[in-house]
Amino acid sequence: MRVDLFDFDLPPERIALRPAVPRDSARLMVLDGTAGMADRIVSDLPSLLRAGDCLVFNDTRVIPAQLEGMRGEARIGATLHKRLGLRSWQAFVRNAKRVREGDRIDFGEGVTAIAGAKDDEGAITLNFEGDAPVEILLERAGRMPLPPYIAAKRPTDAQDREDYQTMFAREDGAVAAPTAALHFTPELMAALEARGVLAQTLTLHVGAGTFLPVKADDTADHNMHAEWGRIDAAAADRLNAVRAAGGRVIAVGTTSLRLLESATGEDGIVRPFADETRIFITPGYRFRAVDGLMTNFHLPKSTLFMLVSALMGRQRTQEAYAYAIAQGYRFYSYGDSSLLLPG
Repeated sequence: MRVDLFDFDLPPERIALRPAVPRDSARLMVLDGTAGMADRIVSDLPSLLRAGDCLVFNDTRVIPAQLEGMRGEARIGATLHKRLGLRSWQAFVRNAKRVREGDRIDFGEGVTAIAGAKDDEGAITLNFEGDAPVEILLERAGRMPLPPYIAAKRPTDAQDREDYQTMFAREDGAVAAPTAALHFTPELMAALEARGVLAQTLTLHVGAGTFLPVKADDTADHNMHAEWGRIDAAAADRLNAVRAAGGRVIAVGTTSLRLLESATGEDGIVRPFADETRIFITPGYRFRAVDGLMTNFHLPKSTLFMLVSALMGRQRTQEAYAYAIAQGYRFYSYGDSSLLLPG
């Protein structure tokens, strides 16, 4: 499909630079089957779901994967996006033309790395020196990797260390937050439990590739970045039991959805999974694992907007986004949310 079919105009003032406070006070646009759009707030979620439904959360934890350093006199920026080994990460590097294989980059706070080879997409392997775990080094020298559309408008600060982390964060490894789950609070989870709504976690380490634009003119020519995910046998069994009992599996975030679809066969059975996934979902895809999706509002021509279009239909998704813009919804990572139930 032509990528320009997924374009739309977004006024810059619609981009949220801070999250709602409290988190579950964010607005929630509900798009349910063939019904029209409804304006609610996230804390209304228990009344919008049924007992026996299951919300699926990503428990990945964002690491402070953005580094600023020097290679000689050249200032270098690096955003880690994929672990290659115990001390090696692939990184998107700003000012990469000034970095050659074998160069030492000093990121301050005693953190240094030797530049390795570049891959076909321009990412550079960084081999960190010393014996301390890389996660400890990042806690010393790294910053939270805010999305570029926020970082371009304001600097990262201490508040982002809390704001850009979900309450489910357990497994270190993400360099971008599973932002749909940022809206959840312990109070909301208690209300959902009282309603009889179930919860399940899985792990997909979100990579910085999620922010990269689709440069191809046709979706068939786009190369997705790989992300590592895991669903254990107990989680797969619980999710299969939900559907067998007539409940709905609703992914909280596109990361949860992509992992679920990667782990589910044509028979609709979720199976244990521990591998990389490059799944790219566009209109025409037949969903096997999920009955709905809670997600924030995504960038024009992005793979995530294409995924939402696949779930709800391209024309209907364009209409919903136009409605959200007209009604003042806040977009992107710190923005408002939507509940999409195709029926």
